[in-house]
Amino acid sequence: MTIEDVRTHRVRAPLHTPFVTALRRATSMETLVVEIVDSDGRSGYGEAPQVWQVTGASLAGSEACVTTMLRPLLLGRDPDDLVALCRATARAVAGNEAAKAAVDVALHDLAARRLGVPLARLLGGSTGRVPTDVTLTAADEIGVADSARARVAEGFTVLKVKVGADPGSDLARIRDVRAAAGAGTRVRLDANQGWTAKEAVRIIRAAQDDGADLELVEQPVDARDIEGLRWVTDRVDVPILADESVYGVRDLVTVIRARAADMVNVKLAKCGGLGPARTLLALAEAHDMGSIVGTMMEGPVGVGAAASLVAAQGTSAVADLDAAWWLSSSPVVGGLRYEPGAVVLPDAPGLGLTLPPG
Repeated sequence: MTIEDVRTHRVRAPLHTPFVTALRRATSMETLVVEIVDSDGRSGYGEAPQVWQVTGASLAGSEACVTTMLRPLLLGRDPDDLVALCRATARAVAGNEAAKAAVDVALHDLAARRLGVPLARLLGGSTGRVPTDVTLTAADEIGVADSARARVAEGFTVLKVKVGADPGSDLARIRDVRAAAGAGTRVRLDANQGWTAKEAVRIIRAAQDDGADLELVEQPVDARDIEGLRWVTDRVDVPILADESVYGVRDLVTVIRARAADMVNVKLAKCGGLGPARTLLALAEAHDMGSIVGTMMEGPVGVGAAASLVAAQGTSAVADLDAAWWLSSSPVVGGLRYEPGAVVLPDAPGLGLTLPPG
């Protein structure tokens, strides 16, 4: 049995609502789906999202990496040699974590399909339902309070509020969400590096003084400002979650040694795939550090892989898996679906999805 082909597919799908953060505004998902085909004709899929402002990954760059460097590495190899193939992929090029993640996930998906089990089961899990938060973006068309009420009515119990785009209005924004969400809803903030350290402390303390009861605050300061991150963490009672500050193991070690954050957000497209993600989660747990698993603006392939990881390994807080919920329609056949407050994985081999014909 051999790997016969490695294909790339550029996929674009519109969002039902603009997704706005302190770093960018998106009206569509643009991503590269990698398909690995074995000599029996089975296909496994992985995803490399285009996120210029966060990871720097582009469709053209990921596609070039896969076709030029990773495809020749895989052709003719035994797809059941999963650990060796993923290790070779990780070592083949510097950077290019999104491309490597797409290949890593596609190899895992193919392995699960060959065994006839869901990806979550291949990874050691059994549940098919994974709770998720939902994001209130930095520019809600119907108003942040109305958006909060709508999401709660739809069954979401954890709201992630995007802040940092306009620090002067963030406190009022937090107040509106907290009032609209109700006592049974957890509220977390994501500044996407949009605050200075002093702004972060001032706004977080003021929100707590208002009784906001925040669950956590994600990446309040610039990704490179580890000292600023530590400064904030030391001065507020709300747990601080590192996201853009942590791509791989070395980054997490730096954050742990500096005691710069209480939690870490692990994303496949940042760290290079399921193998590195599992290492990051285990490292965080070993150091009594909290964790969630998140995604970029990805489709059912990337979100399904992340949800499968959570189903198998778990996290200390509800995962951030709402990215595919923002799509106006699914670009794949099959795959995950959303229920109130959760991602539901299909009871099918691998990720349980295919690309539409043509």
